[in-house]
Amino acid sequence: MSDSDGFIEEVTEELRRDQMLAKLKRYGWIAVLAVLLIVGGAAFSEYRKSQVRAQAEALGDAMLGALESDEAAERVAALEAVETSEPQAAAVLAMLTASEQLAAEDLEGAVSNLEAVATNGDIPQIYRQIAQFKALTLQAETMDANTRKQGFEALGAAGGSLRLMAQEQLALISIQEGDVEGAIATYQGILSDAQVTPDLQQRALQVIVALGGEPELSGAPIDENNG
Repeated sequence: MSDSDGFIEEVTEELRRDQMLAKLKRYGWIAVLAVLLIVGGAAFSEYRKSQVRAQAEALGDAMLGALESDEAAERVAALEAVETSEPQAAAVLAMLTASEQLAAEDLEGAVSNLEAVATNGDIPQIYRQIAQFKALTLQAETMDANTRKQGFEALGAAGGSLRLMAQEQLALISIQEGDVEGAIATYQGILSDAQVTPDLQQRALQVIVALGGEPELSGAPIDENNG
């Protein structure tokens, strides 16, 4: 390499360094701001997490405190005084209040709380389904069979963990209406379902036999303890 070529490269390198320094002076604040935003965002996220955790703990303490009374009516009043703006937490609180209202023999209040949860689109579906299922079962004596049947059919069609329990309720309604064959067919469908639990399987077997039917066990994961 000639001296002139070496000199040109040195000059070029100097120019690159000068250009880089100029860019840093001009745009370096953007990089600094980005770093601050990242660090600040992480800190804010941790702050929010700690806030959410603190709120959940405070809500839990409030609910536990409300349940300390020996009187169901007092527990209901204490739970109704607990406040939360978080939809999922409010659903849990409402269902807990409904449970205590039942203990206080306030069926209307319990159903009202459960139905409010069942129709709240801001909470997860499983909460709505549990609330609807419980509300329907509580109204076995006060709601007409067709309306309850429609409710349980909707739960059964929605799938999820309550699907088979909803079918069991439909079978019970069939028994109440004197439709023994329909009840046996529904219980047989439960018995043959791959997702049937041992307890529900046992109940289906017992009711089918009690109704004079013969359980078809093929395809059902029979529990040996059910024998």
